Amino acid sequence: MSAALWQDAKTVWQERFRAPILYQPQLAKTNPARGLVISNQASEAFQLYAWDVSSGTLRQLTDRPDGVGEGWIGPDGRLVYYLADEMGDEHGHVVRVPFEGGAAQDLTPEMRPYTLRGFEISRAGNLLAFNPVNADGYQLVCVELGPDGVPGAPRSIFQSRWETWESILSARGEIAAMKSSERAGGARRYSTLVFETASGQQVGELWDGPEHSVEPVAFSPVTGDFRLLATTTRTGFNRPLIWNPETGDRNDLALPELEGELLPIEWSPDGRQLLLWHLHQAIEQLYVYDLDQQRLLSLQHPSGSFGVFKASAFFGPEGEVWASLEDAAQPPRLLALDGATGAFKRTVLAVSDLPEGRPFQSATFGSSDGQPVQGWLGLPAGEGPFPTILAMHGGPHLVQTNSFDPVAQAWLDHGFAFLTINYRGSTTFGRAFQEQIWGNLGHWELEDMVAARNWLVEQQIAPPDAIFLHGASYGGYLTLWGLGRRPNLWAGGMALVPVTDMLSDYEDASEALKGAMRAWMGGPPEQKRDQYIASSPITYAEQVQAPVLIIQGRHDTRVPPRQVELYEAKMKALSKPVKVIWYDAGHGTGSVELSIQFMEQMLQFANEILRDKMVR
Repeated sequence: MSAALWQDAKTVWQERFRAPILYQPQLAKTNPARGLVISNQASEAFQLYAWDVSSGTLRQLTDRPDGVGEGWIGPDGRLVYYLADEMGDEHGHVVRVPFEGGAAQDLTPEMRPYTLRGFEISRAGNLLAFNPVNADGYQLVCVELGPDGVPGAPRSIFQSRWETWESILSARGEIAAMKSSERAGGARRYSTLVFETASGQQVGELWDGPEHSVEPVAFSPVTGDFRLLATTTRTGFNRPLIWNPETGDRNDLALPELEGELLPIEWSPDGRQLLLWHLHQAIEQLYVYDLDQQRLLSLQHPSGSFGVFKASAFFGPEGEVWASLEDAAQPPRLLALDGATGAFKRTVLAVSDLPEGRPFQSATFGSSDGQPVQGWLGLPAGEGPFPTILAMHGGPHLVQTNSFDPVAQAWLDHGFAFLTINYRGSTTFGRAFQEQIWGNLGHWELEDMVAARNWLVEQQIAPPDAIFLHGASYGGYLTLWGLGRRPNLWAGGMALVPVTDMLSDYEDASEALKGAMRAWMGGPPEQKRDQYIASSPITYAEQVQAPVLIIQGRHDTRVPPRQVELYEAKMKALSKPVKVIWYDAGHGTGSVELSIQFMEQMLQFANEILRDKMVR
């Protein structure tokens, strides 16, 4: 790319990073005139914003240096809750601030810092339940909330060494449900446990056997109705069910006309309808299911994505459904849909004056064993082949959807093609696809990465010597893994907050991440040491040929800095081309300007490699 075109592209892509993006909108359950949004509208980093729904105005509530990535508004809209950590290290305390703004109140000042793995306030507003994880294990902690909102002392009513988390509460908080890996010996195949919150006594469990997973979603919002909306993988995909832990009654919603993953989102306020999220062959669709009439209504929304961890959609006021929709070219905008007809009604919140991006298209190719692998492909202007970014999402148990990503658009602006793939281990493609990587991390993911690379070359999208690996977190791990295991296939690799050494990562990581690693590896290092070594990129550093760029946070507790320091030292001792950029935050950053700096570093890194190839 010429210097002039490079400069033009620079002014465009930075505007996308700095645009006031709106994430995770939510309404107060019993006071929908108030809401909460994560945005950078008036801040350099993403923060929590109080949302006056009638006027559409947003007011900044938090001002933390590295931003706030998650928060909750109380059911009456008076208070907003979040985890206050130290420099993005994800260890801290639950605090709350008034909707009008003010000082944060620590709700657990006597507890040791913890990672938060579940949070819920009962619809009646009388009980808060959350799941702290630290050296004390996995807990369920309850806090009574008085009529005036005054919190009581935290009560731990459950504790376990097994992953047990994502607590949810009945309408008045009489009972709580969580998912637990104890039945599966720590593997991520869950049963759902139910407890009385007053006594801590377990009063129910729903388990579909050792090969399947049952996970709670939401209790009925109706007082005295203890029906629990949940999912099961008995069919090989996540599908919805309703279970009453009081009576034992269970209703699996078959809906055979909807193949693939069907995820329940929430109940309607009267408990008579469900909002469902269907994902099949990378296409997303929202439905409303009437439980009385057993009728399924397809909502008439544009194509795109509603989220990654869960769909950002909910029942809104006056019988509407509100859904936050995005696609590769457009950032999230909140749409109002008619809950009775499914018709689009209006846009509630949106970003204006954003440079138009380029659309992505779904692409599917066969892996080495014939397994179809799906991805999203973006092409720049002009005729190919193009230098290409092969990107892997984090997780590993996440899914790449047709979602907005200023990083991907920046690569397209600079003349690169961009392919991001849902490798083995990704969610929504079935339980077998997701679990196939367990016990041998890296193997099947790399098979899929190589198949993607071959497909790019065969389709004449990319030249064989100009394909770069890129990813963050587990995607960063796969970037370094690919560079070491198949070193002759890549022009370079850019890894953000990557796992480099499974052993030291396990030693230094938070208790929550240690539980995840035991689940993926089939046990702790003292039982699976050889596999931890075999699945570590540092083991193959000597084989790396292409230049490596790593961007790592000093306060990261998921992939702590020491293992990156070890990788860097080994690479330099071997005279391998490696550059590590350190930043003063945790596992990623909410800072817009820091994200722009990272992007500039990656663009410069890739451009220098391509320029050197041209000179040679």
